[in-house]
Amino acid sequence: MSVGRFLGGIMALVREEENGRYLLLQRASSKDVGAGSWECVTGRVDQGESFEDALYREVWEEIGVAPQVEFIIGTTHFHRGLAIPENELLGLAYACTIPTANSIQIGEEHDAYHWLTVAELVDFLPESHWLPRVVRRAEFMRQHWSPALQDYFKERPFDLS
Repeated sequence: MSVGRFLGGIMALVREEENGRYLLLQRASSKDVGAGSWECVTGRVDQGESFEDALYREVWEEIGVAPQVEFIIGTTHFHRGLAIPENELLGLAYACTIPTANSIQIGEEHDAYHWLTVAELVDFLPESHWLPRVVRRAEFMRQHWSPALQDYFKERPFDLS
């Protein structure tokens, strides 16, 4: 039986509703790729799994909570390890919220975490890091999203279960 390879990935930019801070996770020192680097929740879409199912699974595995999806930030290109097709994925970046920072429990994929405001995150990460661009885009979308659309979706929450 052929196993195949992964084709898609997800990114979950998790923001706490209580204080508007973003979650930064430090990849475990035991990881073969990216050990010690800072990221948000990321993961692969398993074969036969939808992007949304992968999002909920990965967030649950990495921080132990079920997120509320706000919107799709955009598409993304993941690459880990050698620059060969088997190590590259195309995916979706989601803006998600959880009620409070106190509810998370990081899994074995990460050694540490920080909850940071946009300004703190930008100051904390190296200038060349990819994550501040994603956070700025999410903030722009959140601030400029039509109030009428916000009301519409508050009345009709996404139920992807």
